[in-house]
Amino acid sequence: MLIHIDVRQGKVLERVDTFQLTTLATETAQRKFETDSGLPVETLYSSSVSPEKLGEPGKFPFTRGIYPNMYRERLWTMRQYGGFGNARDTNKRFKYLLGHGETGLSVAFDLPTQLGLDSDDSRASGEVGKVGVAISTLENMQILFQTIPIDQVSTSMTINATASTMLSMYIVASEAQGVSRQVLRGTTQNDILKEYAARNTYIYPPDESFNLALDIITFCSKEMPKWHPISISGYHMREAGANAVQELAYTFSNAVEYVNAVVARGNPIDSFCSQLSFFFACRNDFFEEVAKFRVARRIWAHIVRDRFHSNNEDSAKIKFHVQTSGETLTAQQPEINTIRVSLQALAAVLGGAQSLHTNSKDEALGLPTEDAVTLALRTQQIIAEESGVTKTVDPAGGSYYLETLTDELEARALEEFERVQKMGGSLEAIKSGYIQSEIQKSAYEFQKQVDGGRKIVVGVNKFQENVSPNKIKVLSISKTSVREQLLSLKKFRQTRDKKKLEVSLDRLKTEATKAASERENLMPLIIEATKQRATTGEISTALREAYGEYHPRTSF
Repeated sequence: MLIHIDVRQGKVLERVDTFQLTTLATETAQRKFETDSGLPVETLYSSSVSPEKLGEPGKFPFTRGIYPNMYRERLWTMRQYGGFGNARDTNKRFKYLLGHGETGLSVAFDLPTQLGLDSDDSRASGEVGKVGVAISTLENMQILFQTIPIDQVSTSMTINATASTMLSMYIVASEAQGVSRQVLRGTTQNDILKEYAARNTYIYPPDESFNLALDIITFCSKEMPKWHPISISGYHMREAGANAVQELAYTFSNAVEYVNAVVARGNPIDSFCSQLSFFFACRNDFFEEVAKFRVARRIWAHIVRDRFHSNNEDSAKIKFHVQTSGETLTAQQPEINTIRVSLQALAAVLGGAQSLHTNSKDEALGLPTEDAVTLALRTQQIIAEESGVTKTVDPAGGSYYLETLTDELEARALEEFERVQKMGGSLEAIKSGYIQSEIQKSAYEFQKQVDGGRKIVVGVNKFQENVSPNKIKVLSISKTSVREQLLSLKKFRQTRDKKKLEVSLDRLKTEATKAASERENLMPLIIEATKQRATTGEISTALREAYGEYHPRTSF
């Protein structure tokens, strides 16, 4: 029997049976070590990848980074995903963040906006401004960026089903400021495939939604050379339960689906490919996440060169945004979420991200407060300015463990990628329910490990404390903010030429009704409807009447 004594106070703290210690030691020795995605982890790694396969930063296949000097030359874009209440509320938050050192804006839209509903729609009741900013009108968009120099800042929009409408409003609002669409920098997420696979904020059937996403890509390749028309997203699939292997496999399956379709429209690969961007999650398995970003660069480089025969090295350089994982944050002991976010952000930086959002510690409880979002931004700034990891390119490169993980993760991701290709690609795999089912299985297995104590979540199934999360200040949306939004929408509708508006919406609906191979690109028509002061809901209604609404299968 061993007795632990507090020497300072002479108190017996606990008694530990030596049999228990022996049992614990045996269990530890027999424990199976693996990454979150199930990759085996050896006790020691003593050999590394060959120099030829590792390559050099800025050179194909870009394992070590897409630029020769990486962060020595330019830091990643620091974004904080923001949006709540009405446009005036969010404009104030944007200015606050820019004033505190944020280098790129990232817009969160409320659920009605994402689903093509105006704020005064009966189905929007109770949701206006709750999970993002309410944007129903061109005037809302203008207020959102009021006195913000949008020709000097990069704007990311997390929007999918109504991406064409939000981009149109942004273009018209910018041109009203005297800023040409040619100089606008930023991203529309516009990845509708992952909505059917994981996130579920879709409106129209998959084929019609897919073609609308293609319209944005082809339009931007000709009209907006500095804009990323799509952010092909693994993040939401990861948050829904996909592991790192699946995140890579399904993201690139989706990417190939988009590229195949844009090329089939008569656009050479190098006319648009360099404008594509990607979006990944970063969870807690530190080295697996660093390896994942290296794998992403390598896989995309080979897809672009070997599958699509690109001759342009810029097309093969993947540009990706990373967001630390909101799903890993806990309502229990929310202050320790700061530590999780710090480790995830460091993994993203060591992985070579071009853009990064750090979640706030209070996001398991509500929208982030100013104090919480400032701390999240400061986390990025400390990594950039104080940690020293930006002083050299690819500081983790060559690690025996990291390079082995990179190779194994690549092999497993490509195996699953090819499985989806044999099914006919992502669109067919999603329609059949395969991808959704695989993500659900992965989520279930992970949760079983947490519930059984085989995977530790500090504060949840180990090291718990009896502290109420209600003591944490949570941001709330004021009723006044919602009333102002509804009143502004009512006034907006009274200031339009209804005849011109109806003509523009009718033309949009008529063109959308045509077969995709016969109709023109809908983006110019949506821009025209926006100029005639059509609302988000009115544009979506025109497309609903042309396409119908999608209702998913309840089982697979």
